[in-house]
Amino acid sequence: MKLRNGKRQKTEDRPDAPPTTPGLAVELRGVRRQYGRGAGSVHALAGVDLALPRGTFTAVMGPSGSGKSTFLQCAAGLDRPSAGSVRLGGTEITGMSENKLTELRRSRLGFVFQAFNLLPSLTVEQNVLLPLRLAGQRRDRRRAAAVLAQVGLTDKARRRPGELSGGQQQRVAVARALVTSPDVIFADEPTGALDTGTAAEVLGLLRHAVDTLGATVVMVTHDPTAAAWADRVLFLADGTFVDGLERGSAEQIAARMTMLAGRTDSMAGVAA
Repeated sequence: MKLRNGKRQKTEDRPDAPPTTPGLAVELRGVRRQYGRGAGSVHALAGVDLALPRGTFTAVMGPSGSGKSTFLQCAAGLDRPSAGSVRLGGTEITGMSENKLTELRRSRLGFVFQAFNLLPSLTVEQNVLLPLRLAGQRRDRRRAAAVLAQVGLTDKARRRPGELSGGQQQRVAVARALVTSPDVIFADEPTGALDTGTAAEVLGLLRHAVDTLGATVVMVTHDPTAAAWADRVLFLADGTFVDGLERGSAEQIAARMTMLAGRTDSMAGVAA
């Protein structure tokens, strides 16, 4: 069910889906993701429960192989969990058809990736408007101008991505993510290819989207400095969330990561 103005509206919820919790942008219940079968199977997610309110900025961290990428893919409907339930903006997506999932991603989700993923043959304005075009909506140039102004690129609308710096290209990607006013923006290592100063500019834009525009941001990162921009940092290990930190500094987050890595190494040694 989706809540709008306090009223429930029908969606493609499965009959056995648990009831919606009002005010949540992302909700995972008992989510598992297994690759392969038998002795060689890998449990990338081992029972994830998570509830993220609307208008929040959450960072997800963890050692290599902890399940961060799988978590993001399952939460964003890019991969299907082996078990459990995923809701976005109150809509149960776990049993959706691929066509419906694609429609939802285009109209109600925004994505920012490390590699920018801009189309080199299109102008900046055309790249920003692409989600509207793919969703079958009117290509609103005023909307494109508004989001480009928000990211400080009003004068770059006619340029091609190859004419921009890496930081400017990532700002275009943020504008593209904002253009549909999505329920959730998923960011996968959005500052991984940027220098420190440019990374801070991009993170500031995501922070502004949450604080001023009411957006919800879920960001996977390995960088404690990037994670410090979030309201909450969640730590993954072996496919489950094992720790969390509210409004932590980069130093506090780095210390938690070091402790978690040590704990993971110790457990791996015992298992061996």
